[in-house]
Amino acid sequence: MKNIKSLLLIFSFVFALSLAISAQTLTALDGARVDVENQKDKVVVLAIGASWLPLSTQQAAITNKLAKKYAGRDVVVYFVATDSASAKSKNYASDEELGSFVTRNKMTVPVLRDSGGAQTLKKYGVDQLPSFVILGKDGKPATEAFGGIGTDPKNDVSIPISQAIDRIL
Repeated sequence: MKNIKSLLLIFSFVFALSLAISAQTLTALDGARVDVENQKDKVVVLAIGASWLPLSTQQAAITNKLAKKYAGRDVVVYFVATDSASAKSKNYASDEELGSFVTRNKMTVPVLRDSGGAQTLKKYGVDQLPSFVILGKDGKPATEAFGGIGTDPKNDVSIPISQAIDRIL
């Protein structure tokens, strides 16, 4: 009986650990932990970028536009900063620097940290920054990543992103 209890305890620990590893939990600038894949029947839009990228200003504007358009609906929008958390990295940004980026770009969405993109880039097949990823109500990617943000106003990436969100809703 003691062996069975020990095995059950070990199994429970391994199961809990595997759930923790598979979860896509990121830390917001305010310290809150956010599991982006477990948003209870909501569509999640991840704007994956970095404060040091020149195109991140356009990405921030698009992110704000999407957040405003889908406010009050079953859509949650986050900006995922892939700036490194290591002061030794050339792509390092402190929380204060990220906060300045948020203020400068008048961002209206929570900013989550993913140092170097360690959790999001490979998991969601993102091969360029900045990009957008849409997670369906089941927490899984609903489309390919949207990249190719440019300065040409004719190439408004918010249009195909909105169309994809509308199909999911």
